Amino acid sequence: MLDELSVANLGLIAEARIEPGPGLIALTGETGAGKTLLLGALRLLRGDTARTDRIGPTEAEARVDGRFVIGDDELTVARRVSASRSRAYLDGVMSPVGALAERLGPVVEIVGQHEHITLGQDRAVRRIVDAGLDAEGLAALEAYRAAWGALQALVADRDAIGGDRRTLERELDLARHQAREITAAGFQPGEDAELAALLQRLRHAEEIAAALARAHRALGEDGISDLLGDAIDAIREVAVHDAELEGLAGRLDAAAIEIAEATADTRRAAEQLEHDPTSLEDAEQRMSVLGDLRRKYGDTLDEVLAYGTRAAVEAARIEALLLRSDTLAAEIEAAGEQVAKAAEALSGGRTRAAGRLSGAAAGHLGELGFRDPVVDITVEPGDPGPSGADRVRLLFASDAALEPGPVGRIASGGELSRLVLAIHLAAGVADVPVVAFDEIDAGIGGATALAMGRKLAALAEGRQIFVVTHLPQVAAFADTHYVVERDGPRATVRKVEGEDRLAELTRMLGGLPESLQGRGHAAELIALASSTRRG
Repeated sequence: MLDELSVANLGLIAEARIEPGPGLIALTGETGAGKTLLLGALRLLRGDTARTDRIGPTEAEARVDGRFVIGDDELTVARRVSASRSRAYLDGVMSPVGALAERLGPVVEIVGQHEHITLGQDRAVRRIVDAGLDAEGLAALEAYRAAWGALQALVADRDAIGGDRRTLERELDLARHQAREITAAGFQPGEDAELAALLQRLRHAEEIAAALARAHRALGEDGISDLLGDAIDAIREVAVHDAELEGLAGRLDAAAIEIAEATADTRRAAEQLEHDPTSLEDAEQRMSVLGDLRRKYGDTLDEVLAYGTRAAVEAARIEALLLRSDTLAAEIEAAGEQVAKAAEALSGGRTRAAGRLSGAAAGHLGELGFRDPVVDITVEPGDPGPSGADRVRLLFASDAALEPGPVGRIASGGELSRLVLAIHLAAGVADVPVVAFDEIDAGIGGATALAMGRKLAALAEGRQIFVVTHLPQVAAFADTHYVVERDGPRATVRKVEGEDRLAELTRMLGGLPESLQGRGHAAELIALASSTRRG
């Protein structure tokens, strides 16, 4: 439901904030006060086209903010409309206006005078009919959805194979070749760095060998080792006379050991150095293979190996598709037969629900001032789709003497509003949780107005219904009542309760809010509405 609505600089309304709550919310006020502007704010929040002529005079832009509670989720929505542009926000993030329609279109329905609404659309009528399906019809709906999903999965496989099997065969050959080429090279992760280091050593083997030989000579015989040995002997000879020299001798001993180990390591490095030109040639060849793979499959060895993995997966996928292609046509044909069978059962369930709904809606319309209305919900064959193979239409005539026709072309504004109310009541559930009726009471009064008030209150059980009304008989049934009052170029919105509400209903009854007789009638209306709802 709409938990909170804030409006600023929208038409006559300089600033207003309401927290309507659940149930039936009445919006009343003098003609021209700006009552429908609050519904205009709702239209903006659900993504309708912004009208620049609705920008008020106090600022450069109109602002509308709303907080909705949908199940366990909370959603904040905002529109900002200036002369040059319109901006939309969802949960504080700037969003396309279409995103508002996507989120709130299924949540908020606004029924206004001469407005084309969802009852003129097949899918909206179908949803209402489906809400009235019996147990057999609901089972048929679930069976159809399952059959349709299975068919679409098979069609997706067929589309993946495509109409040209030879093309797919070529794609398979290419994927297999790529996977084999990369696998056959035998590279392992990190081997590119090892190979680069090996090539560096092999290419400079002679230079490295000469340097190691020179270093070994300098460290070994007649080199640093012998000289260091002489130094140690000299220190040992005099250490008996100076005990502090023992520490120096120890340090020289440690250095001698370290140099001896370094001399041995130098000799081993020289012995292990490869001088074989064949080794260099092999390494150069392997680096060439890696370069060729990198040129075709990736900048690094890791990218090449990843490409090989993907190619192998793709080859396996194509192989599976080709294996299925021989039987896929038969599977699709069988699945299509299942869809047709499920669609037939679903059409039967919808036809039964449409008949019940049509009769019940006509009964409600009779209580709402129509003498002999005709409501005909037709279920006709159509193209199969996700929701069935039916075209579901609503045909209407305000009197049996008239030819029923599509709702959008036949019904007037007041008739359309009452028809939507009757359809929702007949279905036993509103198609959306928030419905706003703009002057639904056009052309009615007396007992019919009381009947409309009762029915609106019934529809508001468990959901949120807004109604802009001039009828006190309707407003008396409201759970929450707001009055829009105009003072020159500005309008204010205030919630009325107790004596204030009694005064407003008195004004609506006779135009004299202070009339004692009118107040008595208003109090009687409120008591009647209260007792009717309790009953």
